[in-house]
Amino acid sequence: MAIFGNNKEKENFSTGNTQDLSNANTHVAKGASFRGDIEIQGTLRIEGTVFGNVKGKGKISLGDSGVVEGNIQAQVADIAGSVKGIIEISDTLTLKATAQVIGDLICGKLVVEAGASFNGKCQMGAVPQLTNKPINIPKNEKSDLVFDEIKK
Repeated sequence: MAIFGNNKEKENFSTGNTQDLSNANTHVAKGASFRGDIEIQGTLRIEGTVFGNVKGKGKISLGDSGVVEGNIQAQVADIAGSVKGIIEISDTLTLKATAQVIGDLICGKLVVEAGASFNGKCQMGAVPQLTNKPINIPKNEKSDLVFDEIKK
């Protein structure tokens, strides 16, 4: 598992200054696998796999190789990878052409590019109130195969 930030954040971490870390730009690299919930104040880019809920106050970007098996909550999100869970975005949710979503969408505004796949219900319009609905994450390693069928 690898989670990386920029050099400024590493410098602040080494000096014990955690105030700037709350606004850190964070990246879950391609090939990394993370099991557990992530909560972040700044921006988050996911290229690897996350088995857990992802909550951010800023922007969450899911790259085309990214997989999230859990709920996503943020102000803004760009989804190009695979999500199995509820996506709650208070402002704009963009489903890129390579996005594959199984679950409900709750958002202020929705942009869907041609080619995106979405199976679930959608509620949009006025800024939604985020619900923090839990999702059950499988405990076995076979859950890594969940999106193999989707990506074919």
